[in-house]
Formats: sequence, structure tokens, C-alpha cells
Amino acid sequence: MAHMEVLLNEDIDNLGHRGQVVRVRSGYGRNYLLPQGLAIEATPGNKRMIEEHQRVLAKRENREKNAAREQGDKLSGVVISFDRRVGEHGILYGSVTAMDIAAALHELGQKVERRKISLREPIKEIGEFDVHIKLHRDVAPAIKVIVRKIGTEEIAPPQLAETLAEASGETAPAAESHESPGETEATEE
Repeated sequence: MAHMEVLLNEDIDNLGHRGQVVRVRSGYGRNYLLPQGLAIEATPGNKRMIEEHQRVLAKRENREKNAAREQGDKLSGVVISFDRRVGEHGILYGSVTAMDIAAALHELGQKVERRKISLREPIKEIGEFDVHIKLHRDVAPAIKVIVRKIGTEEIAPPQLAETLAEASGETAPAAESHESPGETEATEE
């Protein structure tokens, strides 16, 4: 199987970081990496160009890392909370998605792309959760996400929430659903 060496213009999962020269299958390089502008071919003939390109990429990397650190300092320790209706067994009617968290951060003046929010799956129960924001491969501050039952100021464990709901005579119809728009999109990631 033929291989070729390429210089990566972007970080590519399971392959390498921006500015690295890596060996890839020729078909992958020619059909995907090169046409998408994700890499340039590393041949002996263009060695000087590659070295210059690496210097430019290193400067860009440094700028982006510093900007990520600055934003990370502002985000570190941020607390955001959501009030949600709770059904049986403490399960939320509308789960809290990465999109919800991004919108809440945006309201605080922090623009964070949804894909940078490390949330494996939407939050579906009340409680406190530490969520990491991956601003850069070396910068991932944690924010605290608090999910409360509507009408309560405190966080109650699921069992207590269920007891409170039963005591107050609240019974939510099972057919009623209040999912946030775009939730299905967020769960497919």
C-alpha cells in the first residue's frame, strides 16, 4: 500500500496536530487531505516551503492558545443554572443540551461553539454537573451546570424530588414533552 508524507494544516483526530509531518495512505492524502486544504504534500522539493509553513502555523497556534487561555480564565468557575420540569424518577422533561449551555454562556457574554462543550449526552436529571469547555487541545476549563426542579431554589436528589412531587400532588402527564428545539441534533453528535 502506497504512503505519502503530508504537513498538517489543522489538528486531525487520530492523525496528528497542526504543523506535524505525518505519513498517510496515498489515497487518503490525495482524495481527502490535500483537496480539503487540511494538509500539503511534504516532498523533498518543497522542504523550504514546509519549514516556512511550520513557522507560520506555530505562530498561529501560539496566538490561538493565548486567546484560549484568556477565555479559559474568564470561564473557569462560571456557574450556570437551568430550571426544568421533572417527571417520574427525577427524569427531566426537557433535557439540558450542549446547545442550551452554549446559549446560557452567550447570555453571559461568552461565545462558545456548541461542539467545544464536552457533554457526552444531554443532562436528563437534576443536580450539579462539571462540564469542560474544550477551547484548545491544552485549554479546557470547567464550568458548573446546575439543574433544578422548577419552583425550587435548591437542588434535590432525584429521590427527594420524587417525594416532594408526590407530597404536593403534582403528577405530570407522561405524554407531555418539553424538549428544547434542536435537542435531537445535539444527541446525534
